[in-house]
Formats: sequence, structure tokens, C-alpha cells
Amino acid sequence: MKELFGTSRVAPELSASLPEGRRVYAIGDVHGRLDLFAALAAAIEDDDQACSPAQTSIVLLGDLVDRGPDSAGVVAFAREWQRRREVRILAGNHEEMFLKSFESTDILRQFLRHGGRETLFSYGVDPEEYLAATAEQVQAMMHQVVSEDERAYIAGFEGMVVLGDYVFVHAGIDPAQPLDAQSEANLRWIREPFLSHDEPLGFVVVHGHTIADEPDVRTNRIGIDTGAYASGRLTALVLEGDERRFIETVRAEDGTITTRAF
Repeated sequence: MKELFGTSRVAPELSASLPEGRRVYAIGDVHGRLDLFAALAAAIEDDDQACSPAQTSIVLLGDLVDRGPDSAGVVAFAREWQRRREVRILAGNHEEMFLKSFESTDILRQFLRHGGRETLFSYGVDPEEYLAATAEQVQAMMHQVVSEDERAYIAGFEGMVVLGDYVFVHAGIDPAQPLDAQSEANLRWIREPFLSHDEPLGFVVVHGHTIADEPDVRTNRIGIDTGAYASGRLTALVLEGDERRFIETVRAEDGTITTRAF
């Protein structure tokens, strides 16, 4: 558990900015929570409309799938949003496991242990058939319910996005390597030595992957995975010029979803 959950703290200031006229909304790990994702997208549209005109980019930090109840719906929603907006999507470790599970039963078993079962159900795998199936039979079911087009779309997710002084990745980077030498494994899976690195990087990394109770703001990185699949809270970071703020959608026990900005 210690390697999954980070400890949140707030740094007094960040030395980073976006070019004039740019605005970015970065969204943390959705993990199948279409309810929170759709509500946050609506809040972002309202916020962007209320602000001064800008070239707006939306960056999804990866891990759209697994654990939550509607991964297929999340991917479909992101795909449709991309048709109307500049939405850039990063590949997370869960997308990697999902795609590799179509060919490797070893990775399939790992995928299923980490929320992949819910993903398969969302695409139409029958729960009763799944429970009686071998790994090879589950793979066959996956090929039936997840189209090649869908798999190709997910495989096209990006590894890194650089905008102004910000670098957007799923998990983090190896602080000892330049950006153009970062491996896919580090971008999708790394925790240490990235999380404990407190020296300047020359840019600020915006990432998900490691859960914290609140946005984890350091002088060289901002983590915005607030554990949506379990906490019922999905967080977006808003960047403009040298300013930053947050928008969050929260699902209450009675099912209502509220939005807070801070």
C-alpha cells in the first residue's frame, strides 16, 4: 500500500508557466468512472466558456480503464470529446496491461487482478461465462467484444505531452535521464526515485498514477490522482500563464455529484 499512496503536501510556489493565450486542463486517472468523468468534462466546458478566450488543451493523464464500472464508456466519451476539442490522451500502465492481455495470458492474469475484470464486463463479457472460463477462453472473449479499431485507438495514446514549462506524463520520469531518453516503462510505471526527487528539473511534471488525498503539489511536480475509482473524487488541474487551480467532481453516498473549484 505504501508504494501506491503518496503523501500530499503543498509547496508555496512553482516556477513554471504556459505561453500567453494558452490554457490547459489536465485530468487525473479516471479508472472507469464515467459518472465523474462526464461531470468533470461538463465543468471544464463551463469553466473554459466563462474564462477569457484562449487556445485550450485538455490532457488526460492515462489509466482511463480498469477498476471502475464503465471503462468502455470512458474510452467512448474521451473519443467523442476528442472530435470536438483538442484532447490529448496519455497511455497509462493499465492501458498497457489491457492491450498486452490480448496476447499474453501471464499479463492477462495480472490485468485481471488489478481491475481488468470490470473493464471486460463493461465491454460486454458475460460475468457468468467469465467465471467459468480459462485464461485462453477469456482472451477469446476479449477478441470478440473489443474491436481491432478500439484496440488501435488505445494503442495510439501518447507517452508524453510538453506544453510550456510543463511536462505531462502518466506516472513520472527518471530524474537522471533527459526527456528524450525516457523509457515507456518509466513514463507509465515509475514511482521511485521520481516521487522523492526534490531537486529542480527545469520544468514541472504533471502526473497521475500515485494516489494522494489531495493534489500533491511540489516545486518540480504536481500529482493529481485522487483515487477516483475508490474515493469518488476526480481531479483536474487548470493551468494558465503562471497560475494554477483545480476543479474536482465528487460523488456523495446518495449518488449526487457536485463540483468544487479551489
